[in-house]
Amino acid sequence: MIIDILLLVLGLIIILIAAELFTNGVETIGHRLQFSQNFTGSVLAAVGTALPESILPVIAIIFFADNSGHEIGIGAILGAPFMLSTLAIPLIGLTVIVGYLLKRRSLALNMEEVGLRRDIVFFLFAYSVALFVVPYESYILKVFTALFLVMLYVLYVYLTLRGESGEMEETEFLYFAPKKENPHILIAVFQAVFALGVMVTGAHLFVHGIEHISSAFGFSPLLFSLLLAPVATELPEKVNSVLWVFRGKDTLAIGNVSGAMVFQSTIPVSFGIIFTDWNIEGLALVSGVFAIIAGFLVLVLSYVNKKLIPFGFSLGMIFYITYFYLTVTSMG
Repeated sequence: MIIDILLLVLGLIIILIAAELFTNGVETIGHRLQFSQNFTGSVLAAVGTALPESILPVIAIIFFADNSGHEIGIGAILGAPFMLSTLAIPLIGLTVIVGYLLKRRSLALNMEEVGLRRDIVFFLFAYSVALFVVPYESYILKVFTALFLVMLYVLYVYLTLRGESGEMEETEFLYFAPKKENPHILIAVFQAVFALGVMVTGAHLFVHGIEHISSAFGFSPLLFSLLLAPVATELPEKVNSVLWVFRGKDTLAIGNVSGAMVFQSTIPVSFGIIFTDWNIEGLALVSGVFAIIAGFLVLVLSYVNKKLIPFGFSLGMIFYITYFYLTVTSMG
């Protein structure tokens, strides 16, 4: 048991370090290629910080298929958008409120509403298709649905790239070249690719630890990976967003989360649809419904007074608390 816990912790540490390296690299690439804040936050940074929870189900489904891999994989796939909409978004709201009380920033959330609304609409549509429209009986139609979701994400990236947004600020330094003011873009690319390889190793250790610990405590691997694993693996989104909010970079903070929601509802979901039975029911389905409701709440709040948005965002945490209660009581 102790070894399993150590493997889980070690895997998590490796994942988070690699995610930080990857995010730093892609942000540098975004600045050098003159991408907008919206594109850098919603696509480059979002994909980078979403990779830990995206790689985790792939490793679980492929390398642990004979055991609890499919359950862990599906739980991680569903858990990511659930955590983003019910924990990461509320955390942004709470951070704004705390920052205001500490006189570190204003109470108004100065985001680019058009970009946020585009993110949420794509998320709501893609995730609804994944939960309610996937034809379980026909593998050919499942593959077609998965390809449709992938193409939907490609369309989203294109629209985000073409959309109007503020210019991206220069990053302070690149980890692989901290003393160079203008490091070559290939160094940033190498850093990102290197981080991705390290992240795969960490994910493998993390899944191994989850599988053994959940079995030891008699906890369903699916619910364990859905409820607890994404809280840890989404630390990059949460930490980055908190820092950006305190620095007044609200577009990057929100885009980092809302962009990850679009990514998680299309790319990992497509993988799950093809390589598992994808029969979502019970508490797993409830998590998806809660994520959609919380996402719709964010869409509605984007039209209200900017000073009220932080309080509205914070309310989304109610869905996580409710789901946690339902999960714990169901285990009894």
